[in-house]
Amino acid sequence: MEKLFKLKESGTNIKTEIIAGITTFMTMAYIVFVNPSILSMAGMDFGAVMTATVIAAGVTTIFMGLFTNYPFALASGMGLNAFFAFVVAAQYGWQAALGAVLISGVVFFILAVSGAIAHIDAAVPRSLKSAVAAGIGLFIAFIGLQNAGVIVGYEATQVTLGDLTAPGPLLSLIGLLLIAVLMARKVRGAILIGILLTTVISFIMGFQPWPTGLGDIFGAPASMAPTFMQLDLRAALAIPFFVIFSFVFVDVFDTMGTLLGTGERAGYLDKEGRLPKVNKAMIVDAVGTAGGSLLGTSTVTTYIESTAGISEGGRTGLTSVVTGLLFFLMLFLAPLAGLVPAEATAPALIVVGVLMMASVMKIDFSDFTEAFPAFLTIIIMPLAYSIADGIAVGFIAFPVMKLVSGKAKEVHWLLYVLAVVALVHFFWPV
Repeated sequence: MEKLFKLKESGTNIKTEIIAGITTFMTMAYIVFVNPSILSMAGMDFGAVMTATVIAAGVTTIFMGLFTNYPFALASGMGLNAFFAFVVAAQYGWQAALGAVLISGVVFFILAVSGAIAHIDAAVPRSLKSAVAAGIGLFIAFIGLQNAGVIVGYEATQVTLGDLTAPGPLLSLIGLLLIAVLMARKVRGAILIGILLTTVISFIMGFQPWPTGLGDIFGAPASMAPTFMQLDLRAALAIPFFVIFSFVFVDVFDTMGTLLGTGERAGYLDKEGRLPKVNKAMIVDAVGTAGGSLLGTSTVTTYIESTAGISEGGRTGLTSVVTGLLFFLMLFLAPLAGLVPAEATAPALIVVGVLMMASVMKIDFSDFTEAFPAFLTIIIMPLAYSIADGIAVGFIAFPVMKLVSGKAKEVHWLLYVLAVVALVHFFWPV
């Protein structure tokens, strides 16, 4: 164990690493219930997606620990799973959406291996990166409010407040309050605990019948047959370029930001603020995305919740291995996952949206050439119901604002290219 993970060199021990792994798992295990709930709305089999989600998370997290010796954990990413289900799958079918995820994973892998990610990172301004994260936060929070029945369609104004006294919205509001209180009190695993408590309350409210035995909670893993290797690459190739680009863009920068943020917390960054072995970590993320699409789940990405384990002292890949092994135990909770109503997972979307909105603070709103493109990126995502359209608008607005204000030199040449591609995406879609 010492030889493999270099525990003494990292100033840690087996006990600390195990506790850290459990902590990380507790903070991100909610994805096992939330991801199937979201993807099943796109027509995918709930049980198959749950199994795929668990296996993808478990294998990729263990791979991260063994390949990089970093305490980072991975699973299907929030935001991109909503984009997958409610935008891409809704328009082109979930099989094509899985194909698009595979393509994005392969592209990500090429970028990571070649080192091209560093050049792309330099080309995209920080304000747009932050705006994309905040916009995705608003987008998934909006979806959460819709799934909860708190926000409903209305002919005159497009949307309006739903009937909060109805059982569904009321259950979601109770769940939202529970999670918010747990988060405010800094309880580890607040989202997971909130989902499970809300599910119990759904039984008490008569929203659904009580489980009749252990067989309703524990059981054999659901078959992946309905989603395994069911991706449609031919259909995926017909999806507009900017949709595929959005999968790659969000995955790359979300992963980069997470790696740097968690790396800083763990004390890994060098004097220049760079993370050693960052390409290795990015490769693991890319492989996880491609592999997850074959299993039947949306984009796999590194989780910021890894910071929870790092805060408990996790410093090596053993933390990741422990987290990955715990994910595999979730395979035998398939019946329990089936009992979790959408109204219990909707609050998780809203809370994750709140957390992602923190990126807004990194935008310089005193500079209109930075603020305007960022604002458009953020607001377009939920209103157009598309991450791709939000990114495209931001990529057009940023160079235009800099050009008209005499700051053209602040724009990387690659961003001009992406602006042209974005224009094509809107006016001559292919």
